Amino acid sequence: MEITASMVKELREMTGAGMMDCKKALTATEGDMDNAVEFLREKGLAAAEKKAGRIAAEGIVDINLSADGKIAAIVEVNSETDFVAKNDKFRDFVAAVAAQAAKTTATDMDTFFSEKWALDSSKTVKEELSSLIAVIGENMNIRRFEKLEAANGFICTYIHGGGRIGILVDVETTVVNTEVQEAAKNVAMQIAALSPKYVNQSEISADFIAHEKEIIAAQIQNDPANAKKPENIIEKMLEGRLSKELKEFCLVDQMYVKDSEISVGQYLANISKQVGASVTVKRFIRFETGEGLQKKNENFAEEVARQMGN
Repeated sequence: MEITASMVKELREMTGAGMMDCKKALTATEGDMDNAVEFLREKGLAAAEKKAGRIAAEGIVDINLSADGKIAAIVEVNSETDFVAKNDKFRDFVAAVAAQAAKTTATDMDTFFSEKWALDSSKTVKEELSSLIAVIGENMNIRRFEKLEAANGFICTYIHGGGRIGILVDVETTVVNTEVQEAAKNVAMQIAALSPKYVNQSEISADFIAHEKEIIAAQIQNDPANAKKPENIIEKMLEGRLSKELKEFCLVDQMYVKDSEISVGQYLANISKQVGASVTVKRFIRFETGEGLQKKNENFAEEVARQMGN
């Protein structure tokens, strides 16, 4: 398979590795992007997070929260251009989608699309989307939604960057006051900034841990500095790196961004002591606009010339 410059560029943006290293990785994996990322990771040349930097699609994330703070829905709606994503008509539509998602019984996109549109029962959600596409003249898509319902506490919501990132946090507590709400907002901002994947390590699957352990072992083995180190030292290095990596994946183990001397778990423990009641995170949802999608990378002059030619 021919390895193109655009493939090398994409892999470099995903991993931060050098151009030549990216080309070697793509050549070795016959152009398979995911395997190329793994190849670079094993060589110690790429970050742990797969597909980092592939966030490219336009659109916004929005949230709808019930009046009692117990139920929330988060949605992502994509557009082709940032210009449309800033359009008031588009944003009003996304807000309406979030409101509908907060009340839906659907658990998948096909069912959600087939529902009656809450603001006009003569249409389905899909038909309303099609109508808006016709009006605005640009392709759009309701990509995903999720709901959270607090059983013992409240849902904290946070929108960052005008809709680029949205966060829902299920905060479990018997006390809901200014201090607890502020703490929840701080945790939501932490999730937006550092993108944890789990609340704590008990949520991580054994398969995931085994896979990460294999990657780290390959990194250690490929480092010439470790060639003469005894097996027990290598094992300690492996366990140490794995432990550090898993802490970065888990919210409560992450360094708290507002106080690097403590973890998020310790911060919540301090808040719990302060208010006299347990304050914990039961679950969170993080949506980032376009994550995992790729935007068309076209030269504007070429596009104009192509259309004039047609």
